[in-house]
Amino acid sequence: TVKLKFIPRPKMKVCILGDQQHCDEAVAHSLPHMDAESLKKLNKNKKLVKKLAKQYDAFLASDSLIRQIPRILGPGLNKAGKFPAPLTHTESMLSKVEETKATIKLQMKKVLCLNVCIGHIKMKPEELVSNINLAINFLVSLLKKNWQNVRALYIKSTMGPSHRLY
Repeated sequence: TVKLKFIPRPKMKVCILGDQQHCDEAVAHSLPHMDAESLKKLNKNKKLVKKLAKQYDAFLASDSLIRQIPRILGPGLNKAGKFPAPLTHTESMLSKVEETKATIKLQMKKVLCLNVCIGHIKMKPEELVSNINLAINFLVSLLKKNWQNVRALYIKSTMGPSHRLY
């Protein structure tokens, strides 16, 4: 995972799984939230947990609650690749949500192809360039032979044509 300078997906939905204090804070900031009781109501029902995972792009959980989540929900969130990030009482909730929105995951699978969201249409070109540089440099640092492992890099909008960068 790498944190980008500018948020690539502003419409990303983040859900707070928290204790009472975090739930109150989430209500104040009008963020979607769930407390331990409402999580227990799902009682490891795979379909409901899967539905919850599909509904949101990311999760943040209170420190006190994060250890109990595998016991309460089972492996559903982990399988979806959306295991919650920890949320402490000392950090500001909004800054943590912004940080989560600005973080991208580079997941290397057996297939030698990788795509990741690094921006949106309303971003300034300088912001896009900054995000692209951060993402590419991070990716190259993960590879064993650095740039020798990269055959091609493309940038592409949803419906537009792809443009070769490297």
